[in-house]
Amino acid sequence: MTEAGKGVVAIISCCTIWGLSGLFFAVLRRVPVIEVLAHRTLWSAVLFMIILALKGKLPALRVALRPKSLGIITLASLCVTANWFTYVWAIHNGHPVEASFGYYISPLLSVMLGVVVLREKLGSLQVVAIGLVAVAVIYMGIAQGHAPVIPLILAVTFGMYGLIKKQLKTEPLVTVTVEVLVLAPISAVYLIGLELGWFGPAHAGHFGRDTTETLFLVLSACLTAVPLMLFSYAAQRLRLATLGLIQYLNPTLQLTVAVLLLADPLQPVQMMVLPVIWLALALYSLSGFRGAARKAQPSA
Repeated sequence: MTEAGKGVVAIISCCTIWGLSGLFFAVLRRVPVIEVLAHRTLWSAVLFMIILALKGKLPALRVALRPKSLGIITLASLCVTANWFTYVWAIHNGHPVEASFGYYISPLLSVMLGVVVLREKLGSLQVVAIGLVAVAVIYMGIAQGHAPVIPLILAVTFGMYGLIKKQLKTEPLVTVTVEVLVLAPISAVYLIGLELGWFGPAHAGHFGRDTTETLFLVLSACLTAVPLMLFSYAAQRLRLATLGLIQYLNPTLQLTVAVLLLADPLQPVQMMVLPVIWLALALYSLSGFRGAARKAQPSA
């Protein structure tokens, strides 16, 4: 399999995990979002360090912790943390459908960033596809009477995360380890403070109260670690436009889960916008297939 092929498999696996993650976080609805995020960060740091130790790659952290690399990785960490917080907040507060729309917009941002920042080229059908999605998003905001805040935050933070990861040449496992290590001390202090009463009554944390919640808080490390490694692996092997296209699998699964399993019905404006987004995806895919077919043809 080519490196690009491996990247495609990685991003499809990653988006499948993310697409079904709403079911996971729905179990933790009673746990405050910040506490969920703190546990997710802390346990992810522990898991990543164990993985690096087992693979004998702890010395590689020195390269990623150099000032120049650390600055870029810290920026990536802030973007993905803001994305995590917004998504978990949306699930906890009954907005899973809006969250799924955020990840429909995100690939558009990835494609636009690829064109503007990385000078990637687009065909005419791809330009039309991007235009259709832009119109759909604008219409959704106008019809709702307010900007789609949740979708926009999710799209911008994840689009920027993908762009930043594209610039990193360090091994994906090392970079994602540093991403969570940057915020792990803050998470640890917050969780200790919950138990010691720094932010209110003592023992206010949910860890240890309920077996299921405690287990899911710990397992959030796996939900974080596996897709982040897959995404980092894919981002270094695929064009940003290709990466953006395949990411549509994520919101499609999220939307299915939101409507069928989390009982968040589609609003009329959302029902009008979705076919436009799907049409854009079809046009973008058609353009990609044509390009691949032309490259496969032997030259005369």
